[in-house]
Amino acid sequence: MGTKTTVNYQVEKKRYYNVLVGLLLLTTLTFVQPYVFQAGTFTAQMFIAVVKAWLILMYYMHLKGEKLIGSMTIFALSLVTIFFVIVIAIDVTHFQFADESYITSGSLGSEMDISAHTTHGGE
Repeated sequence: MGTKTTVNYQVEKKRYYNVLVGLLLLTTLTFVQPYVFQAGTFTAQMFIAVVKAWLILMYYMHLKGEKLIGSMTIFALSLVTIFFVIVIAIDVTHFQFADESYITSGSLGSEMDISAHTTHGGE
C-alpha cells in the first residue's frame, strides 16, 4: 500500500547549500545596491526581499510541492496589495499637513524650515 521513495540526500544537501549561497548573495546585494544604483532603491529592495522570502518558503519551509498553499498565498498577497494601494491613495489625496511637512515643503532641508519647526527649551 505504501509507496517507497528513495531520496538522494547528497543531492538534497547540495540544493540547500545552493539556496543558502543564493540567500547570502541576495543579502549582500541588499546592502550594496543603494550605493551602486541610487535610482529605484525601494523597488529593488522590495524585489530582493520578495525573492528571498520565496526561496525560504519554498525550500526551507518545504512548500515547493504544495499547489493550494501557493495559490492561496498569491491570492492573500494580492488582496493585501490592493488594500495597501487603496489606503495609500486615499491618504495621499487627503494629506492635511502639506504646508508643515519636510517632505512636501518647497525648500527641502533649508535652515528656515528646520528652525521654524524646532522648539527651544524654555525660550
